[in-house]
Amino acid sequence: MIMGIISRHLTIDMYGCSFESLTTMEILKQAMLAAIAESNMTLLEFTEYQFQPQGLTGLAALALLAEGHMSIHTFPDKGYAAIDLFNYSDASQPDNASKVLKKFLKPEKIKITNIKRGDFGSISDMKPKIRVSSTPIRRVRDTGAKVFKFLSRSK
Repeated sequence: MIMGIISRHLTIDMYGCSFESLTTMEILKQAMLAAIAESNMTLLEFTEYQFQPQGLTGLAALALLAEGHMSIHTFPDKGYAAIDLFNYSDASQPDNASKVLKKFLKPEKIKITNIKRGDFGSISDMKPKIRVSSTPIRRVRDTGAKVFKFLSRSK
């Protein structure tokens, strides 16, 4: 029996973003709402927090979606935004979100990692893999014998 993946989890790292986009909650909220709409997802609730003056994180925003969630943490002093998009709907298009967010945050460089969540493969893949290795034990025993032989040599 083969099972499909349960969801996709995109992690998006945006480097060299505009300082204004990383420190202005209205821009960030607009970007997230546009990305959600463009990705064919449904917003259930939006939560935001702005650190004062900026701290290590300038802004944090979380969108609870009917199909998963989206979160963004900004680091204005580094020009960096860390974005997570967890999605379990086949009808959604989460790849569209990165394109929309790119327009708002204006990064110089983007790194997108696509993680398959719940990718069980076949039933046999779900069984834990146990590896037994006696090499470290043998190595300790052999080393101990060599030390004992060295110390017991007559002088």
